[in-house]
Amino acid sequence: MKILTFDIEDWFHVLDNPGTKRISDWKKFETRIYRNMDIIHEICTKSNTKATFFILGWIAEKYPEIVKKISNLGYEIGSHTYSHQLVYEQSQKQFGNDLEKSIKLIENLTGKKVKCFRAPGFSITENTLWAFESLIKNGIEYDCSVFSSRRAHGGMKSKNINLPCILSYKGLKIKEFPINTYNIIGLNTAFSGGGYFRFFPLRLIKKWIKKSDYTMTYFHPRDFDCNQPILKNVSIYRKFKLYYGIKGCKNKLEKLLSEFNFTDLQQASTNINWEKTDVINI
Repeated sequence: MKILTFDIEDWFHVLDNPGTKRISDWKKFETRIYRNMDIIHEICTKSNTKATFFILGWIAEKYPEIVKKISNLGYEIGSHTYSHQLVYEQSQKQFGNDLEKSIKLIENLTGKKVKCFRAPGFSITENTLWAFESLIKNGIEYDCSVFSSRRAHGGMKSKNINLPCILSYKGLKIKEFPINTYNIIGLNTAFSGGGYFRFFPLRLIKKWIKKSDYTMTYFHPRDFDCNQPILKNVSIYRKFKLYYGIKGCKNKLEKLLSEFNFTDLQQASTNINWEKTDVINI
């Protein structure tokens, strides 16, 4: 099972960066979302691949035509929150209100129910499991926020969830499509999305995919934008993570999609017998 997903945000929607954190700051930056969405649409059309698009509510509000185009082309759309804030920096009420706002914006534009969600930075942690309660209460049927390895934005390292499963929280259940990892030199490491995909050579990525029963990808429009401005006041290490490998990312993904069959979350979900899937109490 191989799933293609995109997190739709602009190039400056970078987490843990004071200069881009507040919504009021975003008007200072030029938008590059249109040209970068053209690249993504080209990739999907060229490979004839279904994909799921997790859209930031702010993008839906400011650029509704982008959401309408994605929907009209027949792609599945999910929520990526409204304001792109880390979950563990919010209260449950703040998170729930933000989530609800994003869902309403998207549904009003598409006329279709939003069923899936991904947290910014995969920032649902062991300390914010209440987020799943908010997701379920807002009609989300499947989540893609669990990241079971070490990362800057938290993750859920103790859960070791690497395959689709059902999460049970206070008796409430939600279908989970986690980020997959591969054991590299004794460490469970992601390789199939974002900076990980840009960093590892394609031959290794293909090797690890062939050895995996399940692959979840995630890309951002900025992953394909080699002409985007460089954000100021970020560390050398952070610049490496943000910008390394962008120049060749489009070609790299196109080669991957030409060799493997990927699909969207909706199709993947229908292919799973959920009655026989592991239920994990969290």
